[in-house]
Amino acid sequence: MIKIRKIEKRQWRNFTIVTTLYLLFALWVQSWWMLIGVPVLIDIYLTKFISWGAWKKSKNPKIRSVLELVDDILFALIAVYLIHTFVFQNYQIPSSSLEKSLLVGDYLFVSKLSYGPRVPNTPLSFPLVQNTFPVTNSKSYFEWPQWDYKRVKGLGHVKRNDIVVFNFPAGDTIAFKVQNPDYYSLIEQDGWERVNTDKNTYGEVMWRPVDKRENYVKRCIGMPGDTLEVIDNQVYINGGQMKNPENMQLNYFVETNGSALTEEQFRLLGISKEDRLLASPGGTRNAVHSYLGISANENGQYNPIYLLPLTEKALSLIARLPNVRSVQVETDAFDGNSYYPVNYRTGWTRDNYGPIWIPNKGATIELNEYNLGVYSRCIKNYENNTLEVKDGTVYINGKPETTYTFKYDYYFMMGDNRHKSADSRSWGFVPEDHVVGKPILIWLSLDKDRSLFDGGIRWNRIFRKVHPD
Repeated sequence: MIKIRKIEKRQWRNFTIVTTLYLLFALWVQSWWMLIGVPVLIDIYLTKFISWGAWKKSKNPKIRSVLELVDDILFALIAVYLIHTFVFQNYQIPSSSLEKSLLVGDYLFVSKLSYGPRVPNTPLSFPLVQNTFPVTNSKSYFEWPQWDYKRVKGLGHVKRNDIVVFNFPAGDTIAFKVQNPDYYSLIEQDGWERVNTDKNTYGEVMWRPVDKRENYVKRCIGMPGDTLEVIDNQVYINGGQMKNPENMQLNYFVETNGSALTEEQFRLLGISKEDRLLASPGGTRNAVHSYLGISANENGQYNPIYLLPLTEKALSLIARLPNVRSVQVETDAFDGNSYYPVNYRTGWTRDNYGPIWIPNKGATIELNEYNLGVYSRCIKNYENNTLEVKDGTVYINGKPETTYTFKYDYYFMMGDNRHKSADSRSWGFVPEDHVVGKPILIWLSLDKDRSLFDGGIRWNRIFRKVHPD
Protein backbone atom coordinates (compact mmCIF):
# COMPACT_ATOMS: atom_id res chain seq x y z
CA MET A 1 0.00 0.00 0.00
CA ILE A 2 1.27 3.44 -0.95
CA LYS A 3 1.54 5.76 1.98
CA ILE A 4 0.19 9.25 1.27
CA ARG A 5 2.15 11.93 3.07
CA LYS A 6 0.39 14.85 4.67
CA ILE A 7 0.70 17.91 2.44
CA GLU A 8 1.51 21.12 4.27
CA LYS A 9 0.23 24.59 3.38
CA ARG A 10 3.77 25.65 2.48
CA GLN A 11 3.94 22.87 -0.10
CA TRP A 12 0.63 23.93 -1.64
CA ARG A 13 1.78 27.55 -1.79
CA ASN A 14 5.08 26.70 -3.50
CA PHE A 15 3.37 24.30 -5.88
CA THR A 16 0.74 26.90 -6.84
CA ILE A 17 3.30 29.62 -7.54
CA VAL A 18 5.67 27.43 -9.54
CA THR A 19 2.93 25.67 -11.52
CA THR A 20 1.17 28.93 -12.36
CA LEU A 21 4.41 30.41 -13.73
CA TYR A 22 5.14 27.18 -15.59
CA LEU A 23 1.68 27.12 -17.22
CA LEU A 24 1.88 30.81 -18.15
CA PHE A 25 5.22 30.14 -19.83
CA ALA A 26 3.73 27.15 -21.70
CA LEU A 27 0.83 29.34 -22.82
CA TRP A 28 3.24 32.09 -23.98
CA VAL A 29 5.40 29.74 -26.07
CA GLN A 30 2.28 27.83 -27.20
CA SER A 31 3.80 24.47 -26.33
CA TRP A 32 1.23 22.07 -24.90
CA TRP A 33 3.91 19.40 -24.69
CA MET A 34 5.01 21.19 -21.55
CA LEU A 35 1.87 19.90 -19.80
CA ILE A 36 3.79 16.63 -19.45
CA GLY A 37 5.87 18.43 -16.82
CA VAL A 38 2.89 19.16 -14.53
CA PRO A 39 2.83 15.65 -12.96
CA VAL A 40 6.55 16.06 -12.25
CA LEU A 41 5.84 19.34 -10.42
CA ILE A 42 3.03 17.62 -8.47
CA ASP A 43 5.45 14.96 -7.27
CA ILE A 44 8.30 17.41 -6.54
CA TYR A 45 6.17 19.73 -4.41
CA LEU A 46 3.27 17.58 -3.15
CA THR A 47 3.27 13.78 -3.35
CA LYS A 48 7.07 13.18 -3.25
CA PHE A 49 6.83 9.56 -4.47
CA ILE A 50 10.25 10.01 -6.06
CA SER A 51 13.04 11.24 -3.83
CA TRP A 52 14.33 13.99 -6.19
CA GLY A 53 16.87 15.26 -3.69
CA ALA A 54 18.08 11.91 -2.34
CA TRP A 55 21.71 12.82 -3.02
CA LYS A 56 21.45 15.57 -0.38
CA LYS A 57 21.09 12.86 2.28
CA SER A 58 24.35 11.13 1.34
CA LYS A 59 26.61 10.54 4.35
CA ASN A 60 29.70 10.96 2.18
CA PRO A 61 30.53 14.70 2.24
CA LYS A 62 32.66 14.51 -0.93
CA ILE A 63 29.84 12.93 -2.94
CA ARG A 64 27.39 15.44 -1.51
CA SER A 65 29.73 18.32 -2.36
CA VAL A 66 30.27 17.14 -5.94
CA LEU A 67 26.56 16.59 -6.55
CA GLU A 68 25.73 20.01 -5.09
CA LEU A 69 28.18 21.57 -7.55
CA VAL A 70 26.65 19.62 -10.45
CA ASP A 71 23.19 20.69 -9.32
CA ASP A 72 24.26 24.36 -9.21
CA ILE A 73 25.90 24.15 -12.65
CA LEU A 74 22.83 22.52 -14.21
CA PHE A 75 20.54 25.13 -12.69
CA ALA A 76 22.79 27.95 -13.94
CA LEU A 77 22.97 26.48 -17.46
CA ILE A 78 19.19 26.07 -17.67
CA ALA A 79 18.63 29.62 -16.38
CA VAL A 80 21.17 31.07 -18.84
CA TYR A 81 19.68 29.03 -21.70
CA LEU A 82 16.14 30.29 -20.99
CA ILE A 83 17.24 33.93 -20.55
CA HIS A 84 19.44 33.81 -23.65
CA THR A 85 16.66 32.21 -25.72
CA PHE A 86 13.60 34.12 -24.57
CA VAL A 87 14.69 37.40 -22.94
CA PHE A 88 17.96 38.94 -24.12
CA GLN A 89 21.48 38.17 -25.25
CA ASN A 90 24.78 40.00 -25.27
CA TYR A 91 26.21 41.16 -28.60
CA GLN A 92 29.47 42.87 -29.48
CA ILE A 93 29.80 45.15 -32.51
CA PRO A 94 32.59 43.50 -34.54
CA SER A 95 32.79 45.77 -37.61
CA SER A 96 32.30 49.38 -38.63
CA SER A 97 29.25 48.84 -40.86
CA LEU A 98 26.94 50.82 -38.50
CA GLU A 99 29.35 53.56 -37.48
CA LYS A 100 28.82 56.16 -36.19
CA SER A 101 25.46 54.97 -34.84
CA LEU A 102 27.09 51.94 -33.19
CA LEU A 103 30.85 51.73 -32.77
CA VAL A 104 33.30 48.83 -32.94
CA GLY A 105 33.77 47.82 -29.31
CA ASP A 106 30.18 48.55 -28.24
CA TYR A 107 28.67 45.75 -26.13
CA LEU A 108 24.89 45.56 -26.41
CA PHE A 109 21.93 44.02 -24.67
CA VAL A 110 19.75 42.64 -27.48
CA SER A 111 16.10 42.29 -26.49
CA LYS A 112 14.36 39.13 -27.70
CA LEU A 113 11.09 40.42 -26.29
CA SER A 114 10.95 43.46 -28.61
CA TYR A 115 9.88 41.39 -31.65
CA GLY A 116 8.98 38.20 -29.82
CA PRO A 117 11.55 35.45 -29.15
CA ARG A 118 11.81 32.50 -31.49
CA VAL A 119 11.38 28.97 -30.26
CA PRO A 120 14.82 27.45 -31.05
CA ASN A 121 15.24 25.50 -34.29
CA THR A 122 18.01 23.57 -32.52
CA PRO A 123 16.82 23.12 -28.92
CA LEU A 124 19.83 21.00 -27.89
CA SER A 125 22.66 23.52 -27.90
CA PHE A 126 25.19 25.01 -25.50
CA PRO A 127 24.14 28.48 -24.29
CA LEU A 128 26.26 31.58 -25.06
CA VAL A 129 28.06 29.82 -27.95
CA GLN A 130 26.58 30.72 -31.35
CA ASN A 131 27.66 27.72 -33.41
CA THR A 132 31.27 26.64 -32.81
CA PHE A 133 33.25 25.91 -29.67
CA PRO A 134 36.51 27.88 -29.66
CA VAL A 135 39.81 25.97 -29.84
CA THR A 136 38.15 22.65 -30.79
CA ASN A 137 36.21 24.20 -33.73
CA SER A 138 33.43 21.68 -33.11
CA LYS A 139 29.70 22.31 -33.30
CA SER A 140 28.07 23.70 -30.16
CA TYR A 141 24.70 22.15 -31.01
CA PHE A 142 23.05 18.88 -32.03
CA GLU A 143 21.42 18.88 -35.45
CA TRP A 144 18.61 16.68 -34.13
CA PRO A 145 15.91 17.46 -33.26
CA GLN A 146 15.08 20.31 -35.65
CA TRP A 147 11.95 22.35 -34.90
CA ASP A 148 10.03 24.47 -37.41
CA TYR A 149 9.98 28.26 -37.15
CA LYS A 150 7.71 29.68 -34.49
CA ARG A 151 7.86 33.12 -32.90
CA VAL A 152 5.99 33.80 -29.68
CA LYS A 153 4.20 37.07 -28.98
CA GLY A 154 6.47 40.02 -28.26
CA LEU A 155 6.19 43.72 -27.51
CA GLY A 156 6.08 44.85 -31.13
CA HIS A 157 7.27 44.30 -34.69
CA VAL A 158 10.20 45.38 -36.81
CA LYS A 159 9.76 48.97 -37.97
CA ARG A 160 11.52 51.02 -40.58
CA ASN A 161 14.83 52.49 -39.31
CA ASP A 162 15.04 49.98 -36.45
CA ILE A 163 18.52 48.63 -35.80
CA VAL A 164 18.05 44.86 -35.90
CA VAL A 165 20.14 41.83 -34.98
CA PHE A 166 19.49 38.87 -37.29
CA ASN A 167 21.01 35.59 -38.44
CA PHE A 168 23.04 36.00 -41.61
CA PRO A 169 20.72 34.78 -44.42
CA ALA A 170 23.51 33.65 -46.76
CA GLY A 171 25.04 31.68 -43.88
CA ASP A 172 22.88 28.61 -44.48
CA THR A 173 25.83 27.03 -46.28
CA ILE A 174 29.44 27.91 -45.43
CA ALA A 175 32.96 27.03 -46.45
CA PHE A 176 34.38 26.71 -42.94
CA LYS A 177 37.81 28.28 -43.64
CA VAL A 178 36.51 31.10 -45.87
CA GLN A 179 33.29 32.56 -44.50
CA ASN A 180 33.74 36.04 -45.98
CA PRO A 181 32.65 36.43 -48.71
CA ASP A 182 29.69 34.09 -48.28
CA TYR A 183 29.48 30.64 -49.88
CA TYR A 184 27.28 31.75 -52.79
CA SER A 185 29.61 34.60 -53.71
CA LEU A 186 32.52 32.16 -53.52
CA ILE A 187 30.72 29.80 -55.91
CA GLU A 188 30.16 32.66 -58.37
CA GLN A 189 33.73 33.85 -57.96
CA ASP A 190 35.75 30.60 -57.83
CA GLY A 191 33.40 27.93 -59.13
CA TRP A 192 31.40 25.18 -57.39
CA GLU A 193 33.92 22.41 -57.98
CA ARG A 194 36.89 24.25 -56.47
CA VAL A 195 35.02 25.51 -53.41
CA ASN A 196 33.57 22.07 -52.68
CA THR A 197 36.72 20.03 -53.30
CA ASP A 198 39.67 22.20 -52.19
CA LYS A 199 39.47 21.46 -48.47
CA ASN A 200 42.90 22.94 -47.74
CA THR A 201 41.79 26.37 -48.94
CA TYR A 202 38.07 26.44 -48.15
CA GLY A 203 37.62 23.80 -45.46
CA GLU A 204 34.53 21.68 -45.05
CA VAL A 205 31.35 22.87 -46.75
CA MET A 206 28.56 22.60 -44.18
CA TRP A 207 24.95 23.59 -43.60
CA ARG A 208 23.75 25.53 -40.56
CA PRO A 209 20.22 25.83 -39.15
CA VAL A 210 18.68 29.31 -39.07
CA ASP A 211 19.31 30.04 -35.39
CA LYS A 212 22.96 28.89 -35.61
CA ARG A 213 23.96 31.18 -38.46
CA GLU A 214 26.20 34.12 -37.58
CA ASN A 215 24.57 37.15 -35.98
CA TYR A 216 24.62 40.41 -37.98
CA VAL A 217 23.38 43.87 -37.03
CA LYS A 218 22.11 46.43 -39.57
CA ARG A 219 19.44 49.07 -39.97
CA CYS A 220 16.09 48.02 -41.45
CA ILE A 221 15.64 50.26 -44.50
CA GLY A 222 13.03 48.39 -46.52
CA MET A 223 9.82 46.83 -45.21
CA PRO A 224 7.79 43.93 -46.65
CA GLY A 225 5.99 45.06 -49.81
CA ASP A 226 8.22 48.11 -50.38
CA THR A 227 9.98 48.93 -53.62
CA LEU A 228 13.48 50.17 -52.83
CA GLU A 229 15.99 51.98 -55.01
CA VAL A 230 19.36 53.59 -54.34
CA ILE A 231 20.27 56.50 -56.64
CA ASP A 232 23.66 58.16 -56.16
CA ASN A 233 23.82 56.87 -52.54
CA GLN A 234 20.33 58.17 -51.70
CA VAL A 235 17.69 55.59 -50.73
CA TYR A 236 14.19 55.92 -52.21
CA ILE A 237 11.23 53.94 -50.87
CA ASN A 238 8.19 53.56 -53.14
CA GLY A 239 9.43 56.52 -55.16
CA GLY A 240 9.92 58.85 -52.18
CA GLN A 241 13.28 60.01 -50.86
CA MET A 242 14.08 58.47 -47.48
CA LYS A 243 15.59 60.55 -44.71
CA ASN A 244 19.17 59.49 -44.08
CA PRO A 245 20.32 58.46 -40.59
CA GLU A 246 21.98 61.32 -38.76
CA ASN A 247 25.32 59.48 -38.54
CA MET A 248 25.35 57.97 -42.03
CA GLN A 249 28.83 57.82 -43.56
CA LEU A 250 30.21 57.71 -47.11
CA ASN A 251 33.80 57.26 -48.25
CA TYR A 252 35.66 60.35 -49.47
CA PHE A 253 39.02 60.90 -51.12
CA VAL A 254 40.71 63.66 -49.14
CA GLU A 255 43.65 65.43 -50.81
CA THR A 256 45.97 67.24 -48.42
CA ASN A 257 48.20 70.20 -49.29
CA GLY A 258 51.23 68.08 -48.56
CA SER A 259 50.92 67.83 -44.79
CA ALA A 260 49.62 64.62 -43.24
CA LEU A 261 46.48 64.70 -41.10
CA THR A 262 47.36 64.69 -37.42
CA GLU A 263 46.18 62.38 -34.63
CA GLU A 264 44.19 65.28 -33.17
CA GLN A 265 42.46 65.87 -36.51
CA PHE A 266 41.57 62.20 -36.91
CA ARG A 267 40.11 62.18 -33.40
CA LEU A 268 38.18 65.38 -34.13
CA LEU A 269 36.66 63.65 -37.16
CA GLY A 270 36.01 60.44 -35.20
CA ILE A 271 38.03 58.24 -37.58
CA SER A 272 39.53 55.07 -36.08
CA LYS A 273 43.03 53.88 -36.95
CA GLU A 274 41.56 51.00 -38.93
CA ASP A 275 39.73 53.47 -41.20
CA ARG A 276 42.72 55.76 -41.87
CA LEU A 277 43.61 54.58 -45.35
CA LEU A 278 46.35 56.42 -47.22
CA ALA A 279 45.22 55.86 -50.82
CA SER A 280 48.26 57.64 -52.28
CA PRO A 281 51.44 58.75 -50.48
CA GLY A 282 51.93 61.64 -52.91
CA GLY A 283 55.04 62.56 -54.86
CA THR A 284 54.61 61.33 -58.43
CA ARG A 285 51.32 60.97 -60.28
CA ASN A 286 49.65 57.58 -59.89
CA ALA A 287 46.37 55.78 -60.66
CA VAL A 288 44.46 57.49 -57.82
CA HIS A 289 45.41 60.97 -59.04
CA SER A 290 44.46 60.02 -62.59
CA TYR A 291 41.16 58.49 -61.45
CA LEU A 292 40.23 61.63 -59.50
CA GLY A 293 41.54 64.06 -62.08
CA ILE A 294 43.81 65.73 -59.50
CA SER A 295 46.62 67.88 -60.84
CA ALA A 296 50.03 68.60 -59.35
CA ASN A 297 50.52 71.36 -56.80
CA GLU A 298 52.50 74.55 -57.37
CA ASN A 299 55.75 72.65 -56.78
CA GLY A 300 54.94 70.13 -59.48
CA GLN A 301 54.39 67.39 -56.89
CA TYR A 302 51.28 65.36 -56.17
CA ASN A 303 49.80 65.63 -52.69
CA PRO A 304 49.00 62.64 -50.41
CA ILE A 305 45.41 61.40 -50.63
CA TYR A 306 43.42 59.62 -47.91
CA LEU A 307 40.29 57.50 -48.34
CA LEU A 308 38.15 58.15 -45.26
CA PRO A 309 34.56 57.43 -44.10
CA LEU A 310 32.88 60.72 -43.13
CA THR A 311 29.52 61.75 -41.71
CA GLU A 312 27.91 64.99 -42.91
CA LYS A 313 29.26 66.70 -39.79
CA ALA A 314 32.78 65.31 -40.33
CA LEU A 315 32.62 66.29 -44.02
CA SER A 316 31.87 69.88 -43.00
CA LEU A 317 34.74 69.86 -40.50
CA ILE A 318 37.36 68.33 -42.79
CA ALA A 319 36.66 70.80 -45.59
CA ARG A 320 37.71 73.59 -43.21
CA LEU A 321 41.00 72.02 -42.08
CA PRO A 322 44.00 74.11 -43.19
CA ASN A 323 45.93 71.13 -44.56
CA VAL A 324 43.08 69.81 -46.75
CA ARG A 325 43.05 70.84 -50.42
CA SER A 326 40.06 68.93 -51.88
CA VAL A 327 37.40 66.34 -50.98
CA GLN A 328 35.63 63.99 -53.43
CA VAL A 329 33.11 61.24 -52.76
CA GLU A 330 34.24 57.74 -53.73
CA THR A 331 32.33 56.22 -56.62
CA ASP A 332 31.63 52.50 -56.78
CA ALA A 333 34.81 50.52 -57.34
CA PHE A 334 33.05 47.26 -58.33
CA ASP A 335 30.91 46.21 -61.25
CA GLY A 336 27.31 45.11 -60.97
CA ASN A 337 28.22 41.42 -60.73
CA SER A 338 29.32 41.92 -57.11
CA TYR A 339 25.82 42.60 -55.77
CA TYR A 340 22.65 40.67 -55.10
CA PRO A 341 21.46 38.65 -56.90
CA VAL A 342 24.94 37.31 -57.63
CA ASN A 343 23.69 34.82 -60.23
CA TYR A 344 21.68 37.34 -62.29
CA ARG A 345 23.20 40.25 -64.19
CA THR A 346 21.31 43.39 -63.17
CA GLY A 347 24.11 45.95 -63.57
CA TRP A 348 23.25 47.35 -60.14
CA THR A 349 26.04 48.80 -58.02
CA ARG A 350 26.65 49.83 -54.43
CA ASP A 351 25.66 53.45 -55.13
CA ASN A 352 22.93 52.81 -57.71
CA TYR A 353 20.91 49.74 -56.79
CA GLY A 354 17.46 48.57 -57.80
CA PRO A 355 14.58 49.21 -58.04
CA ILE A 356 13.84 45.99 -56.19
CA TRP A 357 10.55 44.83 -54.65
CA ILE A 358 10.75 43.32 -51.15
CA PRO A 359 8.51 40.25 -50.72
CA ASN A 360 5.72 40.19 -48.16
CA LYS A 361 3.77 37.27 -46.76
CA GLY A 362 0.83 36.27 -48.99
CA ALA A 363 2.02 38.23 -52.04
CA THR A 364 2.08 36.36 -55.36
CA ILE A 365 4.59 36.86 -58.18
CA GLU A 366 4.77 35.63 -61.75
CA LEU A 367 7.57 33.14 -62.31
CA ASN A 368 9.47 34.81 -65.15
CA GLU A 369 13.22 35.07 -65.82
CA TYR A 370 13.68 38.26 -63.78
CA ASN A 371 11.67 37.09 -60.75
CA LEU A 372 13.47 33.73 -60.73
CA GLY A 373 16.78 35.58 -60.78
CA VAL A 374 15.87 37.82 -57.85
CA TYR A 375 13.57 35.63 -55.73
CA SER A 376 14.66 32.02 -56.33
CA ARG A 377 16.81 32.15 -53.19
CA CYS A 378 13.74 33.09 -51.14
CA ILE A 379 11.72 30.27 -52.69
CA LYS A 380 14.40 27.58 -52.27
CA ASN A 381 16.66 28.45 -49.36
CA TYR A 382 14.35 30.36 -47.02
CA GLU A 383 10.95 28.78 -47.73
CA ASN A 384 12.36 25.26 -48.25
CA ASN A 385 11.04 24.37 -51.69
CA THR A 386 12.68 22.60 -54.59
CA LEU A 387 12.81 24.71 -57.75
CA GLU A 388 13.78 23.56 -61.23
CA VAL A 389 13.38 24.94 -64.73
CA LYS A 390 12.96 22.31 -67.47
CA ASP A 391 12.21 23.17 -71.09
CA GLY A 392 10.99 26.61 -70.09
CA THR A 393 8.62 25.28 -67.39
CA VAL A 394 9.13 26.08 -63.72
CA TYR A 395 8.68 23.18 -61.29
CA ILE A 396 8.25 23.85 -57.57
CA ASN A 397 8.27 20.73 -55.40
CA GLY A 398 7.93 18.69 -58.60
CA LYS A 399 4.78 20.48 -59.84
CA PRO A 400 4.64 22.89 -62.81
CA GLU A 401 3.88 26.43 -61.59
CA THR A 402 3.47 29.84 -63.21
CA THR A 403 3.20 31.83 -59.96
CA TYR A 404 4.51 31.67 -56.41
CA THR A 405 3.02 32.98 -53.13
CA PHE A 406 5.46 33.93 -50.36
CA LYS A 407 5.15 32.39 -46.89
CA TYR A 408 7.30 34.96 -45.04
CA ASP A 409 7.77 38.69 -44.72
CA TYR A 410 11.19 39.97 -45.79
CA TYR A 411 13.29 43.00 -44.86
CA PHE A 412 16.05 44.98 -46.58
CA MET A 413 18.96 45.83 -44.25
CA MET A 414 21.72 48.38 -44.76
CA GLY A 415 24.61 49.70 -42.69
CA ASP A 416 24.91 53.39 -41.84
CA ASN A 417 28.53 53.24 -43.02
CA ARG A 418 27.14 52.89 -46.53
CA HIS A 419 30.36 52.42 -48.47
CA LYS A 420 31.87 49.92 -46.02
CA SER A 421 28.88 47.72 -45.31
CA ALA A 422 28.22 44.27 -46.74
CA ASP A 423 24.44 44.31 -46.45
CA SER A 424 21.28 43.46 -48.39
CA ARG A 425 22.85 44.98 -51.50
CA SER A 426 25.42 42.16 -51.27
CA TRP A 427 23.43 39.15 -50.03
CA GLY A 428 19.74 40.02 -50.35
CA PHE A 429 16.67 39.98 -48.15
CA VAL A 430 16.36 39.01 -44.49
CA PRO A 431 13.42 36.61 -43.89
CA GLU A 432 11.29 37.15 -40.79
CA ASP A 433 12.43 33.84 -39.26
CA HIS A 434 16.03 35.15 -39.21
CA VAL A 435 15.23 38.16 -37.00
CA VAL A 436 16.84 37.74 -33.56
CA GLY A 437 16.05 40.91 -31.65
CA LYS A 438 16.54 44.61 -31.11
CA PRO A 439 19.59 46.24 -29.47
CA ILE A 440 18.28 48.38 -26.62
CA LEU A 441 21.25 49.26 -24.42
CA ILE A 442 25.02 49.77 -24.69
CA TRP A 443 26.37 48.37 -21.42
CA LEU A 444 30.08 48.75 -22.25
CA SER A 445 32.08 50.50 -24.97
CA LEU A 446 35.82 49.98 -25.54
CA ASP A 447 38.00 51.95 -27.95
CA LYS A 448 40.69 49.57 -29.24
CA ASP A 449 42.75 52.53 -30.53
CA ARG A 450 43.40 53.81 -27.00
CA SER A 451 44.79 52.40 -23.78
CA LEU A 452 42.46 51.62 -20.92
CA PHE A 453 43.52 54.76 -19.02
CA ASP A 454 43.62 57.07 -22.04
CA GLY A 455 40.07 57.00 -23.36
CA GLY A 456 39.98 53.22 -23.85
CA ILE A 457 36.63 53.12 -22.07
CA ARG A 458 34.02 55.33 -23.73
CA TRP A 459 32.31 56.40 -20.52
CA ASN A 460 29.82 58.61 -22.37
CA ARG A 461 28.37 55.54 -24.14
CA ILE A 462 27.99 53.22 -21.14
CA PHE A 463 24.34 52.46 -20.23
CA ARG A 464 23.18 54.54 -23.17
CA LYS A 465 20.02 53.53 -24.99
CA VAL A 466 20.29 52.51 -28.63
CA HIS A 467 18.23 55.03 -30.60
CA PRO A 468 17.03 54.34 -34.16
CA ASP A 469 18.26 57.69 -35.51
